[in-house]
Amino acid sequence: MTESSQTACLNLLATCPKGIEGLLADELLALGATPGKTTVAGVYFSANLETAYRVCLWSRLANRIILLLARESMIDTAEQVRDVVARLPWTQHLTPGKTLAVDFHGRSDHIRHTRFGAQTVKDGVVDSLQLAGQERPNVDTKTPDLRIYAHLHRANLSLGIDLSGESLHRRGYRRDVGHAPLKENLAAALLVRAGWPERAKAGEPLLDPLCGAGTLLIEAALMAADQAPNLNRERFGFQGWAGHNEPLWKELKREAEARASIGRKRCKTALVGFDQSPAALTAAKANAMRAGIPALITLYGQSLSQLTRPETMTAERGLLITNPPYGERLGELPELVRLYAQLGEKAKALFPGWTLALFTGNPDLGHRLGLRAHKQYALKNGALDAKLLLMDIASHTASQPDNVSDLSVSENGEVAQQVSAIAKSAVSENAQMFANRLAKNQKRLKKWLKKSGEACYRVYDADMPEYALAVDRYGDRVHVQEYAAPSSINPAQAQKRLFDALEVLPEALDVDPSKIYIKRRERQTGSAQYQKRDASGERFEVQEGDARLWVNLRDYLDTGLFLDHRPVRRLLNEMASGKRFLNLFCYTATATVQAALGGASDSVSVDMSNTYLDWARDNFALNKLDPRLHRMVRDDCFRWLETANAEFDLIFMDPPTFSNSKKMRDTLDVQRDHPRLVELAMARLAHGGTLVFSNNQRRFKLDEALAERYVVEDITSRTFDPDFQRRTNLHHVFLLRHKA
Repeated sequence: MTESSQTACLNLLATCPKGIEGLLADELLALGATPGKTTVAGVYFSANLETAYRVCLWSRLANRIILLLARESMIDTAEQVRDVVARLPWTQHLTPGKTLAVDFHGRSDHIRHTRFGAQTVKDGVVDSLQLAGQERPNVDTKTPDLRIYAHLHRANLSLGIDLSGESLHRRGYRRDVGHAPLKENLAAALLVRAGWPERAKAGEPLLDPLCGAGTLLIEAALMAADQAPNLNRERFGFQGWAGHNEPLWKELKREAEARASIGRKRCKTALVGFDQSPAALTAAKANAMRAGIPALITLYGQSLSQLTRPETMTAERGLLITNPPYGERLGELPELVRLYAQLGEKAKALFPGWTLALFTGNPDLGHRLGLRAHKQYALKNGALDAKLLLMDIASHTASQPDNVSDLSVSENGEVAQQVSAIAKSAVSENAQMFANRLAKNQKRLKKWLKKSGEACYRVYDADMPEYALAVDRYGDRVHVQEYAAPSSINPAQAQKRLFDALEVLPEALDVDPSKIYIKRRERQTGSAQYQKRDASGERFEVQEGDARLWVNLRDYLDTGLFLDHRPVRRLLNEMASGKRFLNLFCYTATATVQAALGGASDSVSVDMSNTYLDWARDNFALNKLDPRLHRMVRDDCFRWLETANAEFDLIFMDPPTFSNSKKMRDTLDVQRDHPRLVELAMARLAHGGTLVFSNNQRRFKLDEALAERYVVEDITSRTFDPDFQRRTNLHHVFLLRHKA
């Protein structure tokens, strides 16, 4: 390449994550380029070849650097794309024997698939080369010598050479990226937004309390040590380009190596990371080693609750920066609400006068910190909307406990005072009232729980309108159901109240946040209640009377055990001795287990769901019930009753309120259809037997004709244990017998 070509002005495009285009333009200017128009996720700029190389080596924010060869408008068809490509002098860019690949982005009315677009561009390149007498190049999609960039949007076609090759965010120091990693250039953007380059020059320290594999720490160290982020990169795209100037490139790389060597020796900035995961810390150490800055970073294996301020960090000012998890699913929130609150507490207690930079995809969780953001930046983390919150940490006040999680809940009436102390220091007045109500309910149930020995019970059921939750205990675990807020309630306010509740629940009920499970309860139709919410397979055993039962708090809307029906199952246990038992709409057959343990001679359990019948089989096995005596049938209960000819002494029927499942012949509305269901069940009931008919339709009314034909006893009021006596419309239960 001639000297004049080295100094020629090139038209280039730098791509980047959405939201940091302005930062990238500033960086390009600092590297000697001339920024031009900014577009979504990109900045156009001009530079000579030396500066283009420098940008590839030193840009901390860019994804790719594209040498633009053509920009054409009114391009729509494949023929038009191919013609534009074929007119370009590809012999100046691709030497004989070199491979190529095409990255095509966008679409038009005639080009609807990127693979077709890439093929079209490749065909244009081949046409140009063959016309110039050069042999046809081979395609290598993984490691090509030359990577061609093509972008078609709104009939505007851009074509160029990818000088970067693999995306520049891949510095080469990360091997095992772990779960949902923060990309290196996005991490660098967060640091720039937080003012780290200036802070590092001033000698301020930096600490990441949830450092994971160390991406933020490593990017911060590279900045502090004046090390080019891509210095250790094995290959750039321009190295397979015909216009590449190897001597110029080697000179720039030697300069960068010298700067890095000097920078690492001069860097005295304290960079500290904490994480409780040994695997994450191992990855962080390996990443730092590959990045060439292992001596600049100090790592500690401690959880957030154990976080301390290192003795060497005596500076009055510094940067606390972190990218904590932020819960893409509802069930992840219980632990995270507590995590964020704890992060705020630790920040205020240990780092007064510092700045906290928090990157989160859930700003509502960010509000749990108890700190006010003086700046917010909207960014993208992959496809997720996210925000960087910058907060000045005020001096810590002595009235606030350093670590709320260190407080425990007693069982002797002091719980309300302890919860009150927690809430006053960390959460709103309403949340304090909610915590006190939980403690009050727990205390009210204490005597009954001791006498009954029940381990699964309801603690709270929308007692306060502001907190529309049902809170159930299953041993040492807590299951929270959020009732969907009406449209009149501001969603943001409802979210805040939910987070308030999740923050105080661990202390109020003395439960580990990791053992709190949350779901949103809405009207279910068809088989919706049977649909999986997760696939963890996380089940555990609970005890109800003599029965051992499997429950799963995570994967389904329901848990496998309807707690409000506990007295009904107890009644069936007492009534079943020597009886032939039929369980219709059996769900996980917990009622059958109780009847069998009560001495039922044999049983049949009917349901449409294979999932719940398998669950029922596991319950039977857990209680060593003989499958030859206790059978399960997969069928529509209507259809089964219409064709059955066996008699039973005791029948339990608990149909859903409504179902339009495709497995059923017709839809089921319990208010409309219960007379037919009862008639069919009574046809299978032996003389002297009892049908226990239950349902959860709040406004249910039993058909009067049934009371005329059978002996009917409404026992609803007797089927609520103390934990459900505040909501006695949750179900209705009737005993029906044949008249003498």
